[in-house]
Formats: sequence, C-alpha cells, structure tokens
Amino acid sequence: MLAPGSGPELRTWFAPLWRQISWLTCWIALCTAEAAPVCPLTCTCDGHGLQVDLQVDCSGRGLAALPADLPAATRSLLLVNNRLSSLPAGAFAGLSGLQRLDLSNNFLDGLPRAAFGELANLTELQLRNNSLRALDPELLRPLPRLRHLDLSLNGLARLPPGLFDGLSALRSLFLRANRLQSLDRRTFEPLASLQLLQVGDNPWECDCHLRDFKHWLEWFSYRGGRLDQLACTLPKELRGKDMRVVPMEMFNYCSQLEDQNSSAGLEVPGPPCTKVSPEPPKPEPEPSTACPQKQRPRPVSVRRAIGTVIIAGVLCGVVCVMMVAAAAYGCIYASLMARYHRELKKRQPLMGEPEGEHEDQKQISSVA
Repeated sequence: MLAPGSGPELRTWFAPLWRQISWLTCWIALCTAEAAPVCPLTCTCDGHGLQVDLQVDCSGRGLAALPADLPAATRSLLLVNNRLSSLPAGAFAGLSGLQRLDLSNNFLDGLPRAAFGELANLTELQLRNNSLRALDPELLRPLPRLRHLDLSLNGLARLPPGLFDGLSALRSLFLRANRLQSLDRRTFEPLASLQLLQVGDNPWECDCHLRDFKHWLEWFSYRGGRLDQLACTLPKELRGKDMRVVPMEMFNYCSQLEDQNSSAGLEVPGPPCTKVSPEPPKPEPEPSTACPQKQRPRPVSVRRAIGTVIIAGVLCGVVCVMMVAAAAYGCIYASLMARYHRELKKRQPLMGEPEGEHEDQKQISSVA
C-alpha cells in the first residue's frame, strides 16, 4: 500500500512515461496507415494492413484503361471482362512483385514491346479471347519465370521467330482457336520445360511447311509432353487426320521439291508451286525454270519397297542356285556317259558277235 500523500508524487512520476507511450502508439499507427495498400475504387482487394500477397480484382467493371494507383504489393491482378483495347508501354511499372496477370475477354488488338517490361516475377499470363493479330518477337523476353501462357481465341496467323526465347520455365502453352496454319520448330525449341501444348481448332495445312514441326512433336511426345490434337485441314486427302499419325513418307516429295528449287537457282523464296493458280494455255509456251511443273505427290512406303527388294533377291537367288545345280548335273551326266563309252570300246572284241552286241546295246540303253 502507498503511504498517505504519495498519490500526487506517483502521478507526477508516471506523466512523462505516459506521454512517451502515447507518442509511440501514434507513430506506430501512422506508419501502419502509410504502409497499408490503398485499393483502387473500381476494384476489390483481398488483403489488409501489411499484407504482402495482395489480390486485386477489377473484373467486369467496364474499364477502358488500367486503374490508377495499383498497390505495389499486388501479387495477382485480374482484369477480366473489361473494354481494354490497348496497353501503354510500361503499363505495369511499379508492380515488380506481380505474379499473376489475367487480361482475358478484352479487346486488345496489339501489345507494345515493353508492355510487360517490369514484370520479371510474373509466372502466369492470361491473354485469352482478345483480338491479337500479331505479337512482337520481344514481347515475352522480360518474363523469364513465366510458367503458364494462354493465347487462345485470338486472331494469330503466325508466331514470330524468337517469341519464346528465354522462356525455359514455361510449362503450359495454349494456342487454341487461332488462325495458325503452320509452325516453325525453331520457335519451340527454347521451351525445354514445356509439358502441355494445346493447338486445336486451327486451320492446319499439313504440307512441307509443317514437316519440321512434326519432327519436333515426335521429340516432345517422346519426353512425356501432352498435346490435345493437330487435325489437318489441307490437303483434302488428310482432312480431319491428326498430324502425329500421318507417316513421314507422305513428305518425301518435299525433299524432291527442295532439290528442284535449289537446282533452278531460286534466290528469293516464293510460295509453293502448288499454290500458283493455273494460267490459260498459250499457243507456244516457253519452258520456265522458275517454278517447275510438279507431278501430284504420291505416298511412298519405304518399308514396302525394302520388302519387295528382299523378296526379289531371294527369288533370284533360288533360281540361280537351281540353274547351277542343273548345269552341274548335266556336266556330271555327260562325263559319266563319255567314260562309259570309252570303257565299252576297250572291252569290245575285234570280231564282234551279234549276241554280244545285242547285250551291249541293252546295257547302254539301261544305263541311259
């Protein structure tokens, strides 16, 4: 118990300490308020206070531009079902920690080269169902940690060489429902970690331009990769067939065509000769070496040809052996007969008897 009169002294002693505690509490509250992320008005944020794994959802808000003042702590940014038609260069500056970006179901018709320049930690990029017609070869170069990329339901007619350079961590790639007709295997060779590839619902032309990519598909399947399907649209003989089951013998004519083009001395590559529309006949057509007339390609089975050669060789060998045996038999028979006649002449008496001659003739006929 406190002694009488000690109350005022105790209050005097605690007053400075209480003021210090109050100032410290206010300072902590102020720092907390400054560090807390401020969510944009048009979005909802999943995370409070000093949250470092913040998800910002701006889906379905009719946005025609990116919201301003996105929190720097954003790890997932959802911009699905809006009216975005373009992105400025450096649109995501300040979001270096962003890991997931979903821009699906918008109206993006082009992306600048530096659109994702600040997103070195991005692992998932969704660009599904936009209006992309072409991509810059260096668009994805700043994303070395990217694992999932969805480019489905766009208008891509080709993939530029070098588009996937540096994406060694990419595991799944979706290219469904575009306007792709052929692919270059060199574009896909940097994807050493790819496990899932979807390329269905594209107008694939299974001609010489897709031959090298078929080789890459065989390697991709050999190491355990999964592919949905690659159904041919042209030529009509292969329409509906999966490119993976088309035998490589169907592309033997490609080497012949390349040899013809190289022998003709073509310096500038042009469209295949099969693509040229026929011209009306002329009275005296001059021979042209620019595009030699190519016969209709016919599938050749190498295994069938090898089997035919082997069977023909065996038959020829059997016939040759039989001919040698017959010749040897004829020679032996002729030698025996000649020897027999010599012995017969030696034993024949000087004055031949009719009966002896008759018996000798019987012996000769029996031996024959």
